[in-house]
Amino acid sequence: MKSADAWLFLLFGLAFWVVGTVWYELRGPSVFETSPQRYWINFVLTPVFAAAICIGMLKWRHTSAASWSSAALLIALPGMFGEAILLSNFGRFMPRMRVESGGKYGAFLFAAYALFLAISEIVTVRARGN
Repeated sequence: MKSADAWLFLLFGLAFWVVGTVWYELRGPSVFETSPQRYWINFVLTPVFAAAICIGMLKWRHTSAASWSSAALLIALPGMFGEAILLSNFGRFMPRMRVESGGKYGAFLFAAYALFLAISEIVTVRARGN
């Protein structure tokens, strides 16, 4: 992977996290604090949608399959660190939602990151023939 791509992935991950966080600050109550059905539909669809966008980025940059796991970490890490800070101060950073929704929000994010990282690792392992 080229150094420029590594920086691009980091910056993309940061921007993706910021946009997602702002989106859920504005729309979070309608996802996390209405019905269980709405939450679970979003719980399934959002990680798939987020993973598809991130995989699209890897494909757009023609990232070799052997480098997908490294590239995926570069995309995911800014958001994971950001979420750690956000979740530890959930009431301050997500004031539109009840503090009790922080656990649901955290589980939601965990699923999104896990899906993308798992897909990337599978692609890398297969490419390396392990």
